[in-house]
Amino acid sequence: MLEGIVRESIGKKGTKALRRDGYLIANIYGKGLENIHAAFKQNEYIRTVRNKDTLSFPVKIGDKEMNVVVQSYESHAVTAQLLHVDLMVAQPGVVTHYHVPVVAQGDAIGLKNKGLVNISKPRLRVKATIENLPAAINVDVTRMDVGDSKLIRDIAKVENVIFTDSDRVSVISIIKAK
Repeated sequence: MLEGIVRESIGKKGTKALRRDGYLIANIYGKGLENIHAAFKQNEYIRTVRNKDTLSFPVKIGDKEMNVVVQSYESHAVTAQLLHVDLMVAQPGVVTHYHVPVVAQGDAIGLKNKGLVNISKPRLRVKATIENLPAAINVDVTRMDVGDSKLIRDIAKVENVIFTDSDRVSVISIIKAK
């Protein structure tokens, strides 16, 4: 379980001091809950997020334990070091928006014809409860050739999950290699 601290100072000076000590600044929020200004050890946070098998993961802030989902993050433009992360509490039974990763499954026909699989939308925005949320949205690309693409409306529907992106948006395409 990822453990963090509550930030007393939310100003610029306190934030810089925490970052200098190796902490990642985080805001934790949820529907009907009070916002928590927190900080995590950066290496522990990265290790936890990389090794998780579902979208939500447990954190402990002070004496509170909760499951959270990464909503957004901010990284440094040059060094790509994480600066800030927004975490939303995954409340059971509450329907809200999540960003679910897209995974291409199978070997496309277009790969033999000098094509590449291009995932143009790596995360799809969906509306669901945390219990019904899939870990990933799998898209079968075995029958796709160079120039083919799959739109959101072409993806198999998941029960109790609503895609909130426009149905005309391209998710995966097979492009010609240069």
